[in-house]
Amino acid sequence: MLDYAALSALAAVVREGSFERAARALHVTPSAISQRIRLLEERVGCALVIRDQPCRATETGRRLCQHVDRVRMLEHELQGTLPSLAAEGMARVALPIAVNADSLATWAAPAIATFAAAHPVLMEVAVDDQDHTTEWLRSGAVLAAVTAAARPAAGCESRPLGAMRYLAAASPAFVQRHFAAGVGAGSLAAAPSLVFNNKDALQASWVRRLCHRHVELPRHTLPSSQAFVTAAVAGMGWGLHPQSLIAGHLADGSLVELVPDTPLDVPLHWHYARAASALIDGLSREVMAAARTGLLPP
Repeated sequence: MLDYAALSALAAVVREGSFERAARALHVTPSAISQRIRLLEERVGCALVIRDQPCRATETGRRLCQHVDRVRMLEHELQGTLPSLAAEGMARVALPIAVNADSLATWAAPAIATFAAAHPVLMEVAVDDQDHTTEWLRSGAVLAAVTAAARPAAGCESRPLGAMRYLAAASPAFVQRHFAAGVGAGSLAAAPSLVFNNKDALQASWVRRLCHRHVELPRHTLPSSQAFVTAAVAGMGWGLHPQSLIAGHLADGSLVELVPDTPLDVPLHWHYARAASALIDGLSREVMAAARTGLLPP
């Protein structure tokens, strides 16, 4: 049988980032936190916390934290049917999810915020490329994710959300400077592009579809959807932007499409742990409702 006082200590250290802050959150001494985690590590036979600044969970530690999160969700559901079991001042339930940056910058953030405002949760939102958020779910680091993968991870359900439409755009001055003779493999190989990080393959996918071959692109790295737009308007480079995020700039002419009528539509899916809790079900309903208005129909 697992020691749930020790598991709560582990979750607090990972959530708070240090043994001292975890001790304050649980109203015990740092030495008590340290002892509980040491005993838990002895029990499972491996390290659970990377003692860094901030402290981080090992892979096994993440799985145990996820177990604690699920137990708390089940306790929350039980209190709904047996209110007498509710403890006064009980901590909110941590709800870890993974979302791609462009969804968070457009349609997903209002859904997450609306849900969190109405439920006793603490949202822990990890941001990663839509082609990689499934790994967060597969590793046990999160309980749900917005992802480009249609097939769910083991033990998870999948629901289609719709497609996010991207447009290749840049400032008129940038287009005039780099694409006056047209947009092709040669001009794209010389014009600076914008990417979110090294995982971002959207620009390369659009170029491959346009040119029917791979083109090595010079790249600026900007890990922010809003910074993408700011950089494009300033003439720093061209990039693939969510249509909804740049609609105003297209309307006022501060951005123009590189090649009109060449959108890139990326289907998105909502994956969540099977039979996790009513809280996950509620978040799923909120996310699905927001996707119906914020994305193209699946």
